[in-house]
Amino acid sequence: MIRREAEDTIRSLLRGFPIVTITGPRQSGKTTLAKAIFPDKPYASLEEPDVRLAARDDPRSFLERFPDGAVLDEVQRCPDILSYLQSVVDADGRMGLYVLTGSQQFGLMSGITQSLAGRTAFVELLPFSLGELSQAGKQPQNIDQMLHTGGYPPLYDRDVAVRAWFSAYVTAYLERDVRQVLKVQELETFQRFVRLCAGRTGQLLNFSSLATECGITHNTAKAWISVLEASYIVFQLRPHHVNFNKRLVKASKLYFYDVGLVSWLLGIQTPEQIETHPLRGSIFETFIVAELMKSFLNRGERPSFYFWRDSNGVEVDILIEQGERMMPIEIKSGKTITQDSFSGLEKWVALAGDMAINPTLIYGGGEHYSHKGIRIRGWNKAGTSVFLK
Repeated sequence: MIRREAEDTIRSLLRGFPIVTITGPRQSGKTTLAKAIFPDKPYASLEEPDVRLAARDDPRSFLERFPDGAVLDEVQRCPDILSYLQSVVDADGRMGLYVLTGSQQFGLMSGITQSLAGRTAFVELLPFSLGELSQAGKQPQNIDQMLHTGGYPPLYDRDVAVRAWFSAYVTAYLERDVRQVLKVQELETFQRFVRLCAGRTGQLLNFSSLATECGITHNTAKAWISVLEASYIVFQLRPHHVNFNKRLVKASKLYFYDVGLVSWLLGIQTPEQIETHPLRGSIFETFIVAELMKSFLNRGERPSFYFWRDSNGVEVDILIEQGERMMPIEIKSGKTITQDSFSGLEKWVALAGDMAINPTLIYGGGEHYSHKGIRIRGWNKAGTSVFLK
């Protein structure tokens, strides 16, 4: 088992909360991690029909089976149990009783907010980070291999082909999750929509264009994006509001949590195809942004990430809030750095003045050095403290 960076965070939280809730995409390793943290406690999956029926029909008796707590998997399948769980942990008074897991934010988060406010901490678990793979000696040999495979755990602990696994994953996701949340009649249309989203990863999100190309309404496109967000498939990066007296882009940028899924959706069959793919820059940017997200989420922190782009096209890929200051990060997929690579960073730093801290350029090479006050960092340390200190 590859050790997860979030494990220490969860163990620490269990000392101060009776419940920790682990959310994240399906197959990201939530159940494996929960069982590793609570190896001696009972386990119950609410995905199983008989277990779910018992929890729904008689929640009090169901919870009485676990006087010393348990791991309750996929609790979004039976949200009514959360109110009863509140009474149990309040009456008991002990910390570290339950670990809950859930693969969808719809229903789960609203139920927890209403029933377990103040009683549970949250940790969002994404697929393996580059650091986790490196510590286990399973980091892909080169960047194109990393962009092709992504970080989903089954691809590293099973003997399964990348394309075969993603094919099964998308099919299962469409059948199990989308139909539960949204009455999508045309699954083929929805799958086309997801592929079109993959072609827009790392780019401004234009709902009208997306809807027109897919043959759906603007409101349907918004609803389907919300489903993908709730299922930890995609997320949006908001533009930063500080304009320095310039007109700014107001649309968000769209990213996928896992770059391997993006590559599969784009029809990329081998790592070698990525090297010359027209969207290689966007794929690489998606990988770096997701790695930076993981570095915060694994510590139990929700990152404050933005991007900045003015009406003239001057852009910084990521701004990370650090107190009252902002850390600008530019992402370049090339293995060679040119003077133009620094253009966006230099312009933003000049405008931001004292607000700017540790401007950083992340690129497709492997060297780490500084140039005129800008830190240059290779892809192979993405998301680690190398960037965040």
